Amino acid sequence: MADQQRFDLLILGGGMSYVGAIRAAQLGLNVGLVERDRLGGTCLNRGCIPSKALLETADLLHRVTEQGGEFGLSGSDGIGLDYGALGKRRDQVIDKHVGGVEFLMKKNKVTVLRGNGVLTGPTSVRVSGGESGDVEASADNLILATGSVPRSLPGLEPDGHLIITSDEALSRNDVPGRVAIVGAGAIGVEWASMYGDFGAEVTLIEYADRIVPLEDPEVGKELARVFKKRGIAIHAASSIDTETLNKAESEVSFQIATKDGGKRTDITADVILVAVGRRPVTEEIGLEAIEGVKMERGYVVVDEFMRTGVEHLYAIGDIVPGFALAHVASHEAVVAVEHLAGHDPAPVRMDLMPRVTFCRPQIASVGMSEEEATAAGHEIKTGSFPFRALGKATIVGEVDGFAKFVVDAESDILLGAHIIGPHAGDLLAEPTLARLVEATAGEIAMSVHAHPTLTEVLAEAALAVDGAAIHV
Repeated sequence: MADQQRFDLLILGGGMSYVGAIRAAQLGLNVGLVERDRLGGTCLNRGCIPSKALLETADLLHRVTEQGGEFGLSGSDGIGLDYGALGKRRDQVIDKHVGGVEFLMKKNKVTVLRGNGVLTGPTSVRVSGGESGDVEASADNLILATGSVPRSLPGLEPDGHLIITSDEALSRNDVPGRVAIVGAGAIGVEWASMYGDFGAEVTLIEYADRIVPLEDPEVGKELARVFKKRGIAIHAASSIDTETLNKAESEVSFQIATKDGGKRTDITADVILVAVGRRPVTEEIGLEAIEGVKMERGYVVVDEFMRTGVEHLYAIGDIVPGFALAHVASHEAVVAVEHLAGHDPAPVRMDLMPRVTFCRPQIASVGMSEEEATAAGHEIKTGSFPFRALGKATIVGEVDGFAKFVVDAESDILLGAHIIGPHAGDLLAEPTLARLVEATAGEIAMSVHAHPTLTEVLAEAALAVDGAAIHV
């Protein structure tokens, strides 16, 4: 007979929802968390944490081997990559932080139910097939947080050998000599950047008319310029003609075809990495039996407090529309928990969510692009400033890129910020806060930015909105 357990809150999926579990425990709720794999979900085990560990090594290798002589480091040309050691460090980073989440669950008295969870009602789950045995768990409220898995394309189904996704790429302990990457969004350009720094011959293929198509067009143009300078081949407005796909034992050949049919390129690669985004895990979790849950293209529809159309049932993270990012899921989890606990949280707003892509140079953005702001009916002003003009960028040795602000012409309120360049992700914190408090470009410019720092690019971009940038 299954064990019966009752909670104030039950969470199905133990990825970034663990943040919500901690917040619920802080509010005095008895929390159960169902997870069939390791805590931390995609981000910690198969996504942002391991990939950024690899990207950190890629950046360090570039700086030492390519820039070491310039920085006065002798012998730097003799440094090479030990991917086995890198893989060990990657796994150590993952294990450390999974252990940290495990500790936080115990510290906050969150009950972790280990096994496969399937909904038996809007606020009840059957857990089976794991360490916790058979459990019938129910609660006053339930949060769905089952995450996502990599998407595939017809004719490019992963085989784990010649055709892989980011999941398989992260578990490899070698660098392919030639890699073709399908999809030039955040995942694709990060892998292109990493493999390029590790010495692979990289071909990047994107069906849209430009790489990083969700970013401001000027950002995509700048990234393409830098990638080409680095020797990364880019084929935009193109796709693999899967009818030409030919697999051998250790390589795969195919043709890249442009959308207009005007050009074909023969390619041979050791591996094809399919990086066309992720799909929500909403099948086989019992959702079809819950009347009143609205679905769109596999996603669970929610309101600004993460409520589904069913009372006491919430959903967060990669299974709901919006940015499939770890920090977004964490924020959504906290808002959902505070709402179900009777508090009055501010609603979730995607226009306030920061986005960072950790290629080289880094990309970071928040709010609207110039195109989006115009389409939304705003009369706008823009201001841009290049990193090349900063003393600190010269000192760091990373001068490519710029910061760009999109501002409402009437109110001067910041509508969007777009950065491509060194430490862009860290620099984004200031314009993200500015978006939250509805700050103006003038207020950003008025705030004194320490010298010499990379943050000066933000002050100059703010000044540039009114044509008053100093160092150009």
